[in-house]
Amino acid sequence: MSIVLTDLVKRYAGEAVVDNVSLEVRDGEFFVLLGESGSGKSTILRMIAGLAVPDEGSIVLNGRDVTRLPPQNRNTGFVFQNYSLFRHMTVAENVEFGLRVHKVPRAERAAKRDDLLALVGLAGFGRRYPRQLSGGQQQRVAVARALAFSPSVLLLDEPFGALDVKIRGQLRRALRRIQKSMKITTILVTHDQEEAFELADRIGVIERGHLLEVAAPAELYRAPKSELVASFVGDANLVATPSAGGKISIGELEIPLPDEAGARERAGSWAVLFRPEDLVAAASREALAAPVLGEGTVEDIREKGASRQLLVRLDPLPGVWPLKREYGEAGLALLVLLPSEREASVPAIGQKTWVGARDYHLLPRLPWRLLLLVDDTARSAYAAALCEKVAVTAGARLTVLGGAGQETSPPVVKLRESLPASDLRISLAEGGLTQRALAELERVGYDLVFLPGAFGSEQERLRGGRKGKADERVESGEIAVQCPVPMLVAQGEPRETRRVLLCTAAGEPGKLDVLLGAQLARSLGARVTLLHVEHADPRWGPPPEEGPGETTATRRARAWIERHLEQGLRTLRGQGVVAESRIRYGEPLSEILAEVTEGDHDMIVVGAHRERTYLDAPERDLVAGLVHRADRPVLIVKGKVER
Repeated sequence: MSIVLTDLVKRYAGEAVVDNVSLEVRDGEFFVLLGESGSGKSTILRMIAGLAVPDEGSIVLNGRDVTRLPPQNRNTGFVFQNYSLFRHMTVAENVEFGLRVHKVPRAERAAKRDDLLALVGLAGFGRRYPRQLSGGQQQRVAVARALAFSPSVLLLDEPFGALDVKIRGQLRRALRRIQKSMKITTILVTHDQEEAFELADRIGVIERGHLLEVAAPAELYRAPKSELVASFVGDANLVATPSAGGKISIGELEIPLPDEAGARERAGSWAVLFRPEDLVAAASREALAAPVLGEGTVEDIREKGASRQLLVRLDPLPGVWPLKREYGEAGLALLVLLPSEREASVPAIGQKTWVGARDYHLLPRLPWRLLLLVDDTARSAYAAALCEKVAVTAGARLTVLGGAGQETSPPVVKLRESLPASDLRISLAEGGLTQRALAELERVGYDLVFLPGAFGSEQERLRGGRKGKADERVESGEIAVQCPVPMLVAQGEPRETRRVLLCTAAGEPGKLDVLLGAQLARSLGARVTLLHVEHADPRWGPPPEEGPGETTATRRARAWIERHLEQGLRTLRGQGVVAESRIRYGEPLSEILAEVTEGDHDMIVVGAHRERTYLDAPERDLVAGLVHRADRPVLIVKGKVER
């Protein structure tokens, strides 16, 4: 039986846990949905079974629309992770339960039961109770029960998750044998990649409710179509580098761009995937039988039985950066898989080694998704100019929302001239610009939003800067409070962005600010000053200085801050950004504004990571205070920074 899902959507508390999923599973196919916990894969399975009702979309089984049919009318069998056996019934009674409900004659039930118990390797176990069985045996009973009334579709929800490794392997082999012998269409959901690759005819990778890619296991591993899938499936060395002259270069490896690459791809950066087995290591450059990537230091060695995996950190390569950089990393960390031969020479931890590449997979960078809001204020032109520079240098895809009268405005005309039509979507309509923007943010996952003007727009009103209809203006404060992603508020007099002030707290949220700030600064070609402001506590006297009078607590705090800034500088420089750091002491808002003036910075980056921020209340919130008082663009980092 074939299964066709079309534009399937399921929401809980207004949030889409399954978002426009379309999929076709072939008759007799073993299909695996692979994703992390909470990705929506189990919800898809429950909707197919009829245990959950989709909010949108359709489910067709063997040509019959079953979207609104109850579970008992769909002819599907379902196996849960926790077995769901009736504890008071024997194995035989559990297997026969569905047949008995359907009033199948006793003799026929017994024959079917015995056949199924033999099929799952439990012949002779019929009189035992679930408590007398191992976990693996109980799951075999659950599979037999699901198959008892000959379903057209078998659905398995993490069926081996509660079992130990050895039992899981045995059950996987048994399940594949059963599925092949019965030729039953099967969907299994799992987060276990080994399980997915061993069982599946095809795999669908799902993340946060979106079906990212569907392919055969080997194709998914060797030639994924996106960075997300490449990094999710198997061990991956993913690096990015810009193209030049129709090729990209990583060390001595030169990779020609594919003939079908368009103008945007040829002008932008590319991702290169090296699987660990694609790389080789040797003690000298001459010993490498592959193009050289560079020299590095062995940081770790992991024994994997038939092979060894090295973690080698290469010295920085010009114009090359890792796509999954950890905060504070320097250089390029690569996993290299070597055969575990007794006579093979393996470098020790701490030794230098050369790394080369004998194979690779090339894929275009997933473009940034930018949203620009334009209205009739002077600040719209500044927001559009900043947005245009980021869009052009990063090869981003841009959506512009504005009022009906903005069609011939300078910002919109300039964007049409500078960006290819395939990367630009313009939506101009009358009324409700702020609400349209909020709805767009809820509908589409953007990486960065550009807003015109300050939250405190009274100054513009006094100057007569806002002359259009009220509902065709961008209410930056309202949007900023509800916006789930980073946003850049363009204010002050337009100026070239040469110096960026990146304000960071010494903690996990501060790391996100640095990671996004590095990407923006690289796109703008700007230098960065990494600033931390420490409150000056009047009980401690003046700002702490190193020396015998410094307390242990102060010394520890200083060391923590300095370590955070040192790691931040490594992160920035690893992205090709020229950077320095500073520590100031005093009231944060005043110190940041003073640093902006003294350093003549052109843009401010600051985080807003608290669960409740008051971006519309400058007297209560540092970020809002900055936006109200600074005469520079402010990038507000909030939400989850994707890349």
